[in-house]
Amino acid sequence: MSLSPREMLARLVAFPSVSTSSNLDIIGFCRDWLSSHGVESTMVMSPEGDKANLYATIGPRVEGGIVLSGHTDVVPVEGQAWTTDPWTLTERNGRLYGRGAADMKGFDALALALVPEMVRSPLKRPVHIALSYDEEIACRGAPSMVEAMARSVPTPAAVIVGEPTRHAVVTGHKASVQLRTEVTGRAVHSSRIDQGVSAVMNAARLVTWHEDVMEENRRRADPADAFEPPYTTLHCGMIAGGNAANVVSSSAWFFSDIRAIPTESPHDYLDRYHAYIREVVEPRMKAIAPETGIAVELIAEVPGLRPETDGWAERLMRRITGDNGTHVVSYGTEAGLFQRVGWSTVVCGPGDIAQAHQPDEYIEISELETGERVLRRIIGDLCA
Repeated sequence: MSLSPREMLARLVAFPSVSTSSNLDIIGFCRDWLSSHGVESTMVMSPEGDKANLYATIGPRVEGGIVLSGHTDVVPVEGQAWTTDPWTLTERNGRLYGRGAADMKGFDALALALVPEMVRSPLKRPVHIALSYDEEIACRGAPSMVEAMARSVPTPAAVIVGEPTRHAVVTGHKASVQLRTEVTGRAVHSSRIDQGVSAVMNAARLVTWHEDVMEENRRRADPADAFEPPYTTLHCGMIAGGNAANVVSSSAWFFSDIRAIPTESPHDYLDRYHAYIREVVEPRMKAIAPETGIAVELIAEVPGLRPETDGWAERLMRRITGDNGTHVVSYGTEAGLFQRVGWSTVVCGPGDIAQAHQPDEYIEISELETGERVLRRIIGDLCA
């Protein structure tokens, strides 16, 4: 059986593999597809057993192959004004609409649709397909898969992470950490706030610290830096607390992230954050109520992708695509995880990142066709 990339994309989009749900249905489909073409695959389960990564090798088990890396999860559609069914691939004006069409089931579809061709080809070096879960939740799934591959897969020459770059060869991205900060206060009636400790107001102080530090970074940023924006960013995305307007709040929490340029470390900022809490905020709280305090949890960490000196993956993809520009991105990917185990890695794939997470997400048909040509060139390179 064979499926065109477009037909394969329609199959993949039909799976509502939102990160908050299990991805076992779509992984099962991918595993069955590989098996139907005589390709064995390995599943790496999540700790809870409700999600899985999948990787497979096509061709001889020798070093020097290429990893085609994609994720199977997508972001939610709730609250977005879609004009088409997000789980049905829909063509309109040269575009294919559907959740994940660009980010990044388009690349997954290309890799899977070309499996029959890979199997038939006289590969001298292998293709490794790697599909992860929970990339959209701070790359939670890929670390266990990368570790398993590093133990069992012959060392590849290059990893291609197929996030949507319109086939620009991206060689660097920021490192990031995600944090959950919980503030415990003392509740009293708001008329006697002098006897209480407001968790909400102290949480606001901490959120403001994020913004103040980012403003310092913005003022001293090097405008020649290729990143957009060209400085380390600090951001609060969710916050909640309190239970009544006239009660000093006893609890509050918020989520934040720090995205660091390559010359800086997010952990240095995390150390500064802890110091500010320990030296400035908590002493004021505990002077009123010793039982109060602040807890910071490191939820997730995504390593950055560093430009490599004469990296094999970069040289390969520049030769394959003809792109000779210098490209870095501020968002995170799974590329840094592969690079961390010593594998040369770039980010390069079909579609436009501007479409990621948007209502009426789409990939241009021309981008899917370009991606098919690019992967065929990679296959041909592995046969030479």
